[in-house]
Amino acid sequence: MTVDRRLAAEAKAWPFKEAQDLARRLDGRLPDKGYVLFETGYGPSGLPHIGTFGEVARTTMVRRAFEALTGMPTRLVAFSDDMDGLRKVPDNVPNQDMIRQALGRPLTAVPDPFGTHDSFGAHNNARLRAFLDAFGFEYDFRSATDCYRAGDFDAALIRVLERYDAIMAVMLPTLGAERQKTYSPILPVSPSTGRVLQVPILSYDAAAGTIVFDDEDGSRVEQPVTGGRAKLQWKADWAMRWVALDVDYEMYGKDLIPSAELSGKIARILGGRQPNGFAYELFLDADGQKISKSKGNGLSIEDWLRYGSPESLSLFMFQQPRRAKRLYFDVIPRAVDEYFAHLRSYHAAEEPAKALENPAWHIHGGNPPEGEPPVGFSMLLNLASACNAEDKAVLWGFITRYAPDATPETQPGLDLLVGYAVNYYQDFVKPQKTYKQPDAAETAAIRALATKLAEMPANTTAEAIQDEVYEVGKLHGFDNLRAWFKLLYEVLLGQEQGPRMGSFIQLYGRAETIRLIDDALAGKFA
Repeated sequence: MTVDRRLAAEAKAWPFKEAQDLARRLDGRLPDKGYVLFETGYGPSGLPHIGTFGEVARTTMVRRAFEALTGMPTRLVAFSDDMDGLRKVPDNVPNQDMIRQALGRPLTAVPDPFGTHDSFGAHNNARLRAFLDAFGFEYDFRSATDCYRAGDFDAALIRVLERYDAIMAVMLPTLGAERQKTYSPILPVSPSTGRVLQVPILSYDAAAGTIVFDDEDGSRVEQPVTGGRAKLQWKADWAMRWVALDVDYEMYGKDLIPSAELSGKIARILGGRQPNGFAYELFLDADGQKISKSKGNGLSIEDWLRYGSPESLSLFMFQQPRRAKRLYFDVIPRAVDEYFAHLRSYHAAEEPAKALENPAWHIHGGNPPEGEPPVGFSMLLNLASACNAEDKAVLWGFITRYAPDATPETQPGLDLLVGYAVNYYQDFVKPQKTYKQPDAAETAAIRALATKLAEMPANTTAEAIQDEVYEVGKLHGFDNLRAWFKLLYEVLLGQEQGPRMGSFIQLYGRAETIRLIDDALAGKFA
């Protein structure tokens, strides 16, 4: 990835704008730690979802833009707040009674309801890492439990005790009267139950590094804040982590802007500073509601990859991150085709500056691959609809006739698209198909199209077929050709929208299209 830094300094794509802001903050100087640190946070109280992936993908886009702009070494830490106490039982996990009995304990001390790992936190961490690894992200995984227990945060925790009153002065005005009575930025871990306690700190000794509190059994306890025997409330924890790790850049959802501002104040109290940030809009489900890990509404990581390519998911994350978007199944086909359109545009661009604005540059970290499949995803979906495909072999029978050199072995990327198309058709298109029975005039028009197709030479191009489809529609009174094509889609495919008919007929075959017309007009689909 070799980029003219002058072009990178002028690039307008949002990852470059973020990189430019970070470079200005650093004033061209490499931090004392020897690298620029990007961080993403994950709360493993629920299963990872696409929003979690989106934060890592977008942060990586900024990271690569920053490297191209400055040449400085960087690292990305994927941090899991797995020492957080489990507050409620997620709706989308098994063995909920078992989980309910462990409420309040750190996520890494809650039994794994799936029975595959030592804890619920470890299970969700593994799910996150497996997905990030599958996408080829370069990152360092850090566990809050490991950091607290290993003493990585001990010095910062002592600093919290030293600045305890100042932190309280920042936090208390943001809380209600009742919460003010019990709030403490430090949450002790009960020595008797192992639960993370939301209790007042009765006294503290910064020099000794200890706190005094009343345990759940009523006994008064004095214990160190170090070594994993306490953790911080999350706003204070976020700030402490920024300071302890010297984080330079972190994204967060728009709903966390007030929390980030508070954490920034605490970071300054602790002697550090808030990293550069980017507040992205939240994803919405099909009903316009915020996606929640615990509710399991919206798409899971596995859902998207059943119906669309990883690159299409990355494109969805790249596009308009400051705008709320529905994240549901119907966005996938368009994202798949748009990815290849951007890839084609990238390689056709003659000006290097335009390449830096192309989503393909950011999806592939500056090295987009060459080539694209001979058949688009939307066309594959329509082909699956026309032949009611149950498996990939059916579609490949048509594809190899259309593109003789294409096979699953020579075109593995296309083979993946074929699989996505079959899955999407079976799960979403087929159940919604409703075929229209045409009236006498409509039937005559469609029969005329079949006759015209039978008269065409074998080598007729897709454009020539499209022209003839137009002419047949005009001759039969369809002044609005959009209505003519809608009729064809409803009668032949059982749907209101469909492909460019010339290209579809060339791919599907003229003889097969004539047979499709005969079956539809005979009422075999209704």
